[in-house]
Amino acid sequence: MGADIAGQLEKLEKAKVLCVGDLMLDSFVEGAVDRISPEAPIPVMNVAREKSHLGGAGNVARNLSALGVGCRLVAAIGDDAAGKETLALFAELPGVVPELQTLKGRPTTVKVRYLAGGQHLLRVDREATGPLGPEQEDHVIAACAEAMEDCGAVILSDYGKGILSNRVIAAVIEAAHLKHLPVLVDPKGEDFHKYRGATLLTPNRKELALAAHMPVSNDAEIVMACHHIMNSCGVQGLLATRSEQGMTLVHHGAEGEKLHHLSAEALEVFDVAGAGDTVIGTFAAGLAAGFDMLDAATLANVAAGVVVAKAGTAVAYPHEIMKAVHGERWRASEEKVAPLAAVADRVQTWKRQGLKVGFTNGCFDLLHPGHISLIDQSRAACDRLVVGLNSDASVKRLKGDSRPLQNEVSRATVLASLANVDAVVVFGEDTPMTVINSLKPDVLIKGADYTIETVVGAQEVQSWGGKVILADLVQGQSTTNTIAKMNGDK
Repeated sequence: MGADIAGQLEKLEKAKVLCVGDLMLDSFVEGAVDRISPEAPIPVMNVAREKSHLGGAGNVARNLSALGVGCRLVAAIGDDAAGKETLALFAELPGVVPELQTLKGRPTTVKVRYLAGGQHLLRVDREATGPLGPEQEDHVIAACAEAMEDCGAVILSDYGKGILSNRVIAAVIEAAHLKHLPVLVDPKGEDFHKYRGATLLTPNRKELALAAHMPVSNDAEIVMACHHIMNSCGVQGLLATRSEQGMTLVHHGAEGEKLHHLSAEALEVFDVAGAGDTVIGTFAAGLAAGFDMLDAATLANVAAGVVVAKAGTAVAYPHEIMKAVHGERWRASEEKVAPLAAVADRVQTWKRQGLKVGFTNGCFDLLHPGHISLIDQSRAACDRLVVGLNSDASVKRLKGDSRPLQNEVSRATVLASLANVDAVVVFGEDTPMTVINSLKPDVLIKGADYTIETVVGAQEVQSWGGKVILADLVQGQSTTNTIAKMNGDK
């Protein structure tokens, strides 16, 4: 996956996932404790700030939105102030379409956590966990069937709050089968038989042990417990999360059973809250984007490593995943290399400062004097220069299977080390049209082997008052010529 992580992450942006399950409001009250109450031997906390996030199935939706994945969320809220606050939070999640049923007389599930000095002092829950009525279940089932029309995967986010009754689970799985959609379940409780027919369950180690009634202390025991659940509960596979020991993926495929142990990706663990939501959301996004099971699990493993290093119910963004995959190879220049959304934010800041932004692009395989000349001329025409870099997969499509000679990590690192380059964005499409439309540069620069009419994005840049410049070429300097000399052809 690491060879073309930019291309993989771009694929996610075209995926859509249906998530149905228990929605809740996670509230955090933070402050300082300086004394003990005179009324009882308890700490007195001075509140400094309060914030709320979507939790449960809502946190799955948060993770999907952070990845740029479309999400249809079918859930329920109460007819109360917490329900209104929960509904308002969806305005902050691009790409998420909530299908929420308002339940009169039933409170919105709320978890309030009190923290001081980075430590949890207390958690207060307000909830009702009884099953829905038949008509309310019918509403959930119908909403799921409608939402499946444009989704590539289905998530059942079961927190045991009553939305996912046995009847609802069976109906959603059956409807998904009719549309040939994978169903992934974040399970709850000890009885996994209710998820019969699901594609994959994502229990943690403790949940797996309780459901299988088997030990899970090592690889062999984990695999045996997974086999037991698969055989007894009629599911195709399990992705067992194992905290600091990573994950184990066991599933039936077209070529028989597959088994993979994935080592943990986190450099440090700060807070595991919500990591399960990240895992199932990212895994489902991968399947919806066309990944195979192993690639989807690998991506989910990396994303989980990102979120457990953060405080609270966090999410993993594409640029964080990219950095986690490439690790130290980004070196000191990593701040210049960023995903499109982050670069677009920088460009807006530069423009507000009155700076002229330029853009050029290419494969930049085996950097040579011609490349340096192009970059120098580009930077001379603007105040800040963004370089668009074709991903490895994109270069291969354009140049053939023998290219690139340097992977995108190496190419991006070299470009970012140049003083005249202010930002580098890797794109997986054959042309930088999406990048140009997003950044809206003031100046577009390309080599003089093009005409203005044939430069990709020229018409668009000119439409918003920008300028197109053709840079002078350095004779005899090209990657193709360099490779030919290396091979003794010239």
